[in-house]
Amino acid sequence: IILRFIFVLLGIAIINAFKWIIYIFGILLIISGIKMMINKEDDVSFENSKLIKLLKKMIPVTKELHDEKFFIRINNVLHATPLFAILFLIEGSDLLFAIDSIPAIFAITTNVFIVYTSNIFAILGLRNLYFLLEKLHSTFEYVKYGVALILIFTGIKLGISFKYHISIGISISVIILILVISVIASIIISKKTKK
Repeated sequence: IILRFIFVLLGIAIINAFKWIIYIFGILLIISGIKMMINKEDDVSFENSKLIKLLKKMIPVTKELHDEKFFIRINNVLHATPLFAILFLIEGSDLLFAIDSIPAIFAITTNVFIVYTSNIFAILGLRNLYFLLEKLHSTFEYVKYGVALILIFTGIKLGISFKYHISIGISISVIILILVISVIASIIISKKTKK
């Protein structure tokens, strides 16, 4: 939560100082959307995570837990335990998600209170709905592409925001339309594949 707050403050300060940075945020969102569309969802193991590989470059990580310790010394060399590695993975993933979600809200407002509270409510809501979304994912497999299109749309909206203003009403309508189409496509295609 504190890291998100720092991200929000930095983002708003950067936007106020350098208006052109909004284009970079837009490009980031478009790239994220494209990557989401083309990436296949293979099961990524804990060991193969890029964040864990980064951690292992900084400090050796033990293979076994050592009670509730984050770090231990083995032969006078400091090692991280898998418990710390998991914490590093969770917090690192949260920061990576912030790279998408915080620029997306800048497409609507730069009010610090709204940006921060919307991010916190999104985190709380998504974490509670994670298991439900995981179960629904197999039923609505094309929603992933809908979300990717929403990221691309938001990136484009940010990119053209200085010349063209897309109202919040139109933005919400486009987002709802994309989600509805992706859900309907998921239902129709899953029924055809079952037949």
